[in-house]
Amino acid sequence: MAQDMSLLPPRPSSAGSSIRNANAEEEALLTGERVKREQLQDNGRRAFWKEVGLFAWASIATIAVIVIAVVYQHEIAKIHRANPPWSPKEKPTGKRNLIFMVSDGMGPTSLSMTRSFRQFTDGLPIDDILVLDKHHIGTSRTRSSSSLVTDSAAGATAFSCGDKSYNGAISVLPDHSPCGTVLEAAALAGYKTGLVVTTRITDATPACFASHVNMRQYEDKIAAQEIGEHPLGRVVDLILGGGRCHFLPNSTGGSCRGDDRDLIAAAHGNGFSYINDRAGFDALKQGTAAKLPLLGLFADQDIPYEIDRRSQNDVYPSLEEMARTALTALSEATKDSEQGFFLMIEGSRIDHAGHGNDPAAQVHEVLAYDKAFAAVAEFLENDSTPGVLVSTSDHETGGLAAARQLHKSYPEYKWFPSVLANASHSVEYVSGKFHEYLQDRGREDSESKQREYVVKNLLEKGLGVTDPADWEVDALLDAGSELPPSYVFADIISRRAQIGWSTHGHSAVDVNIYASSPRDAWPLVGNHENTDVGSFLADYLDVDLGSVTKKLQSLAYWSGGLENIQAEKIEKFSWMGNPLGENVRTEGLDTYHGEFKRSTEGDDEVVFTGGCECGAVH
Repeated sequence: MAQDMSLLPPRPSSAGSSIRNANAEEEALLTGERVKREQLQDNGRRAFWKEVGLFAWASIATIAVIVIAVVYQHEIAKIHRANPPWSPKEKPTGKRNLIFMVSDGMGPTSLSMTRSFRQFTDGLPIDDILVLDKHHIGTSRTRSSSSLVTDSAAGATAFSCGDKSYNGAISVLPDHSPCGTVLEAAALAGYKTGLVVTTRITDATPACFASHVNMRQYEDKIAAQEIGEHPLGRVVDLILGGGRCHFLPNSTGGSCRGDDRDLIAAAHGNGFSYINDRAGFDALKQGTAAKLPLLGLFADQDIPYEIDRRSQNDVYPSLEEMARTALTALSEATKDSEQGFFLMIEGSRIDHAGHGNDPAAQVHEVLAYDKAFAAVAEFLENDSTPGVLVSTSDHETGGLAAARQLHKSYPEYKWFPSVLANASHSVEYVSGKFHEYLQDRGREDSESKQREYVVKNLLEKGLGVTDPADWEVDALLDAGSELPPSYVFADIISRRAQIGWSTHGHSAVDVNIYASSPRDAWPLVGNHENTDVGSFLADYLDVDLGSVTKKLQSLAYWSGGLENIQAEKIEKFSWMGNPLGENVRTEGLDTYHGEFKRSTEGDDEVVFTGGCECGAVH
């Protein structure tokens, strides 16, 4: 009797065989030929072994990738094994490089303002941040030995010597004795060294790493020490920045020296090669053609603000370009050496923009510094020699606030990056053009022509301000005004952006610390005194600052820095210049002496000098 097939249990099958049979049946339908059971089985076996082969190939490929990854990690470990991350019980060992960056005058609000500015101008989302933001590891307390508000000299002395000192001191202790610097100690230990800045190379921050004077104003002495007229001999191998005027004899155009010494010639005598323009810089071929020691001075005084320099790129190199060139030059110079290099890079003019209360100049300076920081981080990532990048500020400048109350009524919660984006030049640039106009023909022009020049050429074309009030233009044209034009220009743009400033000087706010890796810069994670930064630099390089200090102090009567060596009586450490007067505080905080009353009565004597025209000692 025939069986009822519908009552039999279904034949077990795999998904694979079902697919294979379906494919075979589809082929039969297309060709019109019935597929035999043997053919189906043969096709199934072929497909099975094909899958086995593919699986085996995939397994072998996976194993190969794993082996390659392991070998790669092993080779990377071999490269860095000579200098593993150090712990509290260890010191770094082996060849290594250290790059220390100083964002002079940059406080936390500078980052907030620049971040929002960049997001606006580049159309970026709110979570797109600066390179610096990604490397924030701590904060630094900035007070000096003489004030809760430090200047750059005392701030940089804390970095270079690891000691607190008084405002104005260039690697000098409160008792007017020299303290050994990390750059000097590195040079004596066999490291190559370098200084890269956008201000004068004789300004406070670079000066503190390679010279010792009692007052920061002794820039002629600083220049001489930086090229090797120094108690320890030449300690700097590479110098890039501005400040050419302090190296030229006062009989030469562009000089600001007080004597007729030619320090360019003296530098040649100490082995330095010298460049002073863009062509000379380009001839370095990004550092591959640099010969050390190298002195590069690209401006009589400070290199222009980035907002102005970008239109003069054929004249002045950028901070990023100088940083990359210095890194390559020092790396090439140490490739066959047992020691690496120490390089200090300063974004100098962030501070000047703060002194001038110029928000447009400042955001471009911070962006330029961020690019330089990124370039250094990239170098370290690709370099075979272990290294670390540490960055911080000596202080904040301007008391900057991303907020401004314009009227007596309760303020709106907003500020406007678009106002800063409209500016094509800095307040310094616009003020300079205004001064040139007045000296040339401005005083002879009618009042209407003067107003037209100010409104069209300076405010609209320079600062991007198209709605000046009559009283603002009046303040600029008032020859008897107590405020310099730069203050008025800065206020005009700051008010419209609703950016606030509390001072043309420095503030006491804590500043940020950044590092290429918190793993290598772990001692600086958290909140620290600025002297802790100096201690870290010395510890990472494993150099002894105390021994350098002893060596310097043993040369109390070193004669190389004395102008009048024939004098019968030579004071101890006279080579550092005359000490400060007795009325200048070097230690301990001052107290209130009625300054508020004097300032409201108008008794303050205000002197405006050069640069940002703020009368400040930066």
